[in-house]
Amino acid sequence: MRKRIIGFLIFVMFLAVCGTVNAQSSMTDQQVLEYVKQAAQAGKDQKSMAQELLTKGVTREQLERVKKQYEKEQSQAEKDLLSSEQDKEKTTGRTLGDLEMPVDTVGLKLDSLTIDSLMPKKKIFGHNIFTNKNLSFQPSVNLATPPNYRLGPGDEVIIDIWGASQTTIREEISPDGTITIEGLGPVNLNGMTVQAAQTYLRESLSRIYADQSNQIRVTLGNSRTIQVNVMGEVLLPGTYALSGFSNVFNALYRAGGLNEIGSLRNVYLVRNGKRIATIDIYKYILDGELPHDISLQEGDVVIIPAYEALVQMEGSVKRPMYYELKKGETLSTLIRYAGGFSSNAYTKRIRIIRQNGQEYQIKTVESADFSVFQLQDGDLVAADAVLERFENKLEIKGAVNRPGLYELGGRLNTLRELVNAADGLMDDAFTSRAVLYRERPNKTREVKQVDILALMEGTIPDIPLQKNDVLYIPSIHDLEDLGDVEIFGEVAVPGSYPYAEHMTLEDLIIGAGGLKDAASLVRVDVSRRIKDPKGVTPLRETGRMFSFALRDGFVVEGEPGFTLQPYDQVFVRRSPAYQEQLNVKISGEVLYSGTYALTHKNERISELLKKAGGPTDYAYVRGAKLIRKANEEELARMADIVEMMRKELGSGAIDSLGLEVDEHYTVGIDLEAALKKPGSAADIVLREGDSIAVPEYANTVKISGAVMMDNTVTYTPDKGVKYYLSQAGGYSQNAKKSKKFIVYMNGQIAEVKGSGKNQIEPGCEIIVPNKRERVNAFSSFIGYASSFASLATMFATLANLLK
Repeated sequence: MRKRIIGFLIFVMFLAVCGTVNAQSSMTDQQVLEYVKQAAQAGKDQKSMAQELLTKGVTREQLERVKKQYEKEQSQAEKDLLSSEQDKEKTTGRTLGDLEMPVDTVGLKLDSLTIDSLMPKKKIFGHNIFTNKNLSFQPSVNLATPPNYRLGPGDEVIIDIWGASQTTIREEISPDGTITIEGLGPVNLNGMTVQAAQTYLRESLSRIYADQSNQIRVTLGNSRTIQVNVMGEVLLPGTYALSGFSNVFNALYRAGGLNEIGSLRNVYLVRNGKRIATIDIYKYILDGELPHDISLQEGDVVIIPAYEALVQMEGSVKRPMYYELKKGETLSTLIRYAGGFSSNAYTKRIRIIRQNGQEYQIKTVESADFSVFQLQDGDLVAADAVLERFENKLEIKGAVNRPGLYELGGRLNTLRELVNAADGLMDDAFTSRAVLYRERPNKTREVKQVDILALMEGTIPDIPLQKNDVLYIPSIHDLEDLGDVEIFGEVAVPGSYPYAEHMTLEDLIIGAGGLKDAASLVRVDVSRRIKDPKGVTPLRETGRMFSFALRDGFVVEGEPGFTLQPYDQVFVRRSPAYQEQLNVKISGEVLYSGTYALTHKNERISELLKKAGGPTDYAYVRGAKLIRKANEEELARMADIVEMMRKELGSGAIDSLGLEVDEHYTVGIDLEAALKKPGSAADIVLREGDSIAVPEYANTVKISGAVMMDNTVTYTPDKGVKYYLSQAGGYSQNAKKSKKFIVYMNGQIAEVKGSGKNQIEPGCEIIVPNKRERVNAFSSFIGYASSFASLATMFATLANLLK
């Protein structure tokens, strides 16, 4: 219901854009909201509700305010419901996913009527001006009162008198068309223009203010609100309350504009049963011509008939769309309406598809007949584009100074003239053989070989050119296979580099930015491919390797005079005696926490604690935790596990849990045992990026999962798991009692065995999983995932199981 009411409010706001009502709304915000609810329940369609609200003066601003208020109320209601259901979940064990939320079926009709279903499906020229919120046609209240404005009941008349007398009279015209002036009595102004009223009042008031020096001016104060009917082919026909200054365009805007068959060329204004004006809105759109006889009066009727002829213009015009034409309008008129031809249009003739009542027919109109050919309803007019071909194109490519496209004709008709037009040959041009590609009359291509040097020297006849000829003059370098050389390893900028003749190993290293600090000076290898153009038997060798030693960037050992060849690969090895600093961190209850560098291979936890001054008196050594940064192999293994889960359970299940590969994971350690016996199996070897946290003593135990109420209680020695579960209210209905387990502060996990009396330690967490349908072992681990300290713990556990 909520979505449907908000959808309707958005719908009506769209229609309210069509104009702002001058009269104040007679409905409060609460009344608008109640109306929408009741109308939706009663089965009213959007169109009817929209028309009723708009004619009652409900504005777009009011609807936006009501919509925000309704959304706020519904949002708070949803929060209250969610909070209530969460409390219910804790006491009953039901999850929010188990709830069957009620579906409100009231107001389904609101979804069946959308803006798209009301608006024209065809893009008809001019129809959008009455749906544009930036073009409301609203009369300006700051302009002087038009002299031809006709007064009527509800208008406020202001009479200023100055000179020998000084006074101002403000009177509203009564329903019988009069105002009352002291000393004159009732004065009838109904139907008079402002200009006529001023003349009339000047004459009437001269009886009271006889002095010739008195000046009298009549102006309009507050204008009246008039009722106007908009009928015919508009989006929302009906009766509208408009300002007395409004015109036909205001009325059409308020009615939502025209529907798909409404006419813009013949808009009728009917007054007292007589048609007093016929308006062609195209004149306003195209020429800015706004008729003077379209001001509205009380009781006027604006009628939009169906169009006479609707013609589609497509193809190479500036504004292809549908256009409404009057009887007798020609093709040249349609082209003008469409903005004229586009730059790529073929303008000599236009194609028209017409229905003759029985079948379709094609008509071709030559340009000379555009101004006399008359169009009919349903015609499809198509302006073609010019052909994508050239009538005089030449092209020259390759080793010339100015390759590109050239014009055939004039002073350029032969091959020699084309080369000269391209500023001649480049120095690296291969002059013994050029290639001329020529297009035959049947559009197939042929190739002609040209001795370009002989042609330019005049020893062979020049060759006449034809349109679309392409001349290619190769470079001597194009005919050589000069592949790049590559360098890898410990250089500043490894990668591919262009080969150059006589390039040495030193040249390539310098070009790659020089050696890195880790580079080995005693081992630089060069790999070379094997090539024998004249070979007739396969070789056993797959490549050749050359090794060199360097000093100060220069070769001191290796093949003398060695130069690189195309496609050579250079490998600058890393020195085996080079080692960057490897850092680990320790934090918490140690004397000197911080970052420390590993000083030798296989350095262990006990040695790091010794560097850090050992644990403090407040340290809980048994709860120490090691966080390790995963290496590439471990990250790949974790990613494989997630992918396996995704295949087993589906992407939806994995995405809903938010499982991601974390580059850090917890390693279960026993620091107490490692300090008692350094070098033992408990004394784990450290590696770069490790972080050890030594916590304070924690004398609490946490109970979570499928229990009546998650709880944290004081650690009590010699108490078993049953005691701590009772502190959480016992098992919930969906508890899987046999699968409860314990997560310790150091990251280790243990299954509860028996009473678990000797398994409980300070700071640990007892977790009871839920009963769920599980596809396989992977699903089981997924079920536990939400209880783990981090997903990386689960990944590490799975990785160990799958080794």
